[in-house]
Amino acid sequence: MIEFDELPVLVDPVMVCAFEGWNDAGDAASGAVGHLISAWQATALTELDSEDYYDYQVNRPTIAFDETGVRSLTWPATRIFVARLAESGRDVVLIQGIEPNMKWQQFVREILGLAAELDVRMVITLGALLSDSPHTRPVPVTATATDAQLCAEMDLEISTYEGPTGIVGVLQEACTRFGIPAMSLWAAVPHYVAQPPCPKATLALVSRIEDVLDAQVPLGELPDESRAWEIGVDELAEDDEEIGDYVRQLEEARDTADLPEASGEAIAREFERYLRRRTSD
Repeated sequence: MIEFDELPVLVDPVMVCAFEGWNDAGDAASGAVGHLISAWQATALTELDSEDYYDYQVNRPTIAFDETGVRSLTWPATRIFVARLAESGRDVVLIQGIEPNMKWQQFVREILGLAAELDVRMVITLGALLSDSPHTRPVPVTATATDAQLCAEMDLEISTYEGPTGIVGVLQEACTRFGIPAMSLWAAVPHYVAQPPCPKATLALVSRIEDVLDAQVPLGELPDESRAWEIGVDELAEDDEEIGDYVRQLEEARDTADLPEASGEAIAREFERYLRRRTSD
C-alpha cells in the first residue's frame, strides 16, 4: 500500500489515468498522459509497488544506458505525478502505468485510496480502441460516464457497454460504487494502422482534456507528429490498392453519417481553443 509521511495539499484536484495494454490502442491513452506530464512539468509523487501487480515474465524489466553511460534497470510500474495548472491554479494528479497482471481489486483500492487522501474531486480515465474510422478524418473521442447526474452536468453519454473490460473499466466501476465522480474518454484508432504510436489519437485525447479542464496544454511537437503520421499512412494507402479502396469506403461512410466533429458545439470548442492559444501567445 502507498504510505506517506506528509501528503501535499492540493487545490481542487482532478485525477487523470491511463494504462498501457488492452485499453491503449496505438499507445494513444498512455501517450496522452505522458504528454501531460511533460507539458505541465509534473512532479513525481510516488509509485505503486510493482512486486504486487506485475508478472515480470509478461512485463519484463528493461536495461538501458543513461546519459552518462551508466547501465540502469527499469521495472514495470504505475507512477503518480502532480501538476499545478498555471491558468487556474488547479492541481491535476496524473497516473501513468501498465495494466496489472494480478490483484486488480487491490490495485484499484490503492488508486482510489490515494484519490481520497488527496481529496480528488473527479477521476478521468483515458482509453483507446481499434475502430473502422478512417485516418484522414478527425479522430472520434467518446466521452462517457455511468452517473446520470454527471452526464447531465458535462453533456456526456451514459456508458452502455457490456462485455469484457480492462483495468480502465474496473476503475470506472469502482469510482461509481464509491461515489467518486468519474468520466472516461476513449479515442478511436484506425484498425488498419494499429501499430503504435498513433499521435493523431493522442492529440485528440489531449484536446478533449483541454475542454474538460478548461486549461491549455502546450502541444509541442504533437501536431507535427500527427501530420507526419497521417502523411505516412497516406503513402501506405497509395502504395496498396486494397488499403486505398478500403480507406475510401470508410471516408464515404463517415462523411455521410452525422459527424459530431462538425457540430456547432464542436466548432465552438475549437474556436474557443484557438482564442485561448492566441491570447496565451
